[in-house]
Amino acid sequence: MMRPAGLGAYLVVTAAYWAFMLTDGALRMLALLHFHGAGFSPVQLAYLFVLYEIAGIVTNLSAGWIAARFGLTTTLYAGLGLQIAALMALTQLDAAWSIGASVVFVMGVQGLAGVAKDLTKMSSKSAVKLLAPEGALFSWVATLTGSKNAVKGLGFALGAGLLAALGFAGALWAMAGALALILIGAAIFMPTGLPRGRAGTKFHEVFSRNPRINRLSLARVFLFAARDVWFVVGVPVFLADALSGGAAGPRGAFFAVGAFMAVWVIFYGAVQAAAPQILRAKTRNLNAMSARTAPWAAGLALIPLALAVAAWGMGASPALTATLIAGLLGFGAVFAVNSALHSYLILAYASAGRVSMDVGFYYMSNAAGRLIGTLLSGISYQVGGLPLCLAASGIMAGASALAARRLV
Repeated sequence: MMRPAGLGAYLVVTAAYWAFMLTDGALRMLALLHFHGAGFSPVQLAYLFVLYEIAGIVTNLSAGWIAARFGLTTTLYAGLGLQIAALMALTQLDAAWSIGASVVFVMGVQGLAGVAKDLTKMSSKSAVKLLAPEGALFSWVATLTGSKNAVKGLGFALGAGLLAALGFAGALWAMAGALALILIGAAIFMPTGLPRGRAGTKFHEVFSRNPRINRLSLARVFLFAARDVWFVVGVPVFLADALSGGAAGPRGAFFAVGAFMAVWVIFYGAVQAAAPQILRAKTRNLNAMSARTAPWAAGLALIPLALAVAAWGMGASPALTATLIAGLLGFGAVFAVNSALHSYLILAYASAGRVSMDVGFYYMSNAAGRLIGTLLSGISYQVGGLPLCLAASGIMAGASALAARRLV
């Protein structure tokens, strides 16, 4: 049974998480398109997000302990507040600065945003474990995660639209103001459904001794590296360059890239929310669900490998662009089922007494995968173009399948 006021707490946490992810998606697209237009190379674009991912690794470890010690509402409010600070800080970027100075400054601000993102994410995911009614964990976590990704997809479109309509600084101020209102609302309306922290929690307890959690975490590293190796730099830059030469020009290309990334993430989120039905998970057999992880990851690996062959053979052309879009939508569907399965398994494996620490450790691995994918995205695209970028994605997905083989 769900604790008193649990549904109310779940709804407030979910609404705050949605608002945060809307600004997170918008900020990523805003930064990528703005600095690509300013002449940053693919590797320099990747550098912008490196500290964001490194901050996520450190934050997830410490956030699990902070939540266990001081309570989940503390980490939730801290995440929202830090995101507001990051958005406001980025408005101070000066166009007269050199590219090197701009990269360093934006890296620092993105690091702050990375801390904010993982504080908020850990709080929201842990709340599901504590508040979900008995037998409804998979459906609740799939709904939260799927809806979050759909909202983040809207954020990609929002970021591209705000950049064109309000400019870089104007878009940042608008998002900071909106998120401040959400933070105030969450603080006012948050009921008492989330547990408070407990004194005496030791930091070393964040490291999991559960072999299933450790193996799942390793699989998560490679799964998210497989996505971000094309998602962060390679495909958006390829599409922006491929589309900017048409009649619409660079601004039209920005809208088109933002729209595609938005549709991809919204589609991915919708499939993720439907994962319990796709996997026919009503039996709730944990071993059976664990056994499905490796085959789904192996199937995922085939898609970017096939796209890499197509990109190498076809060269830059409208046909390749169409093939790439269709193939990446297929990747999104299979990746969504993988991700939803992982998100359920970590909560199923975690014990109620240390859920925030187990979830924090697991999402530290998630951030490590995004860091690897981010670095590989810029490097592989600059060295070998789109074919190498996609091939690296396939290799990462294959490694995830290998890591997941011993979950049962």
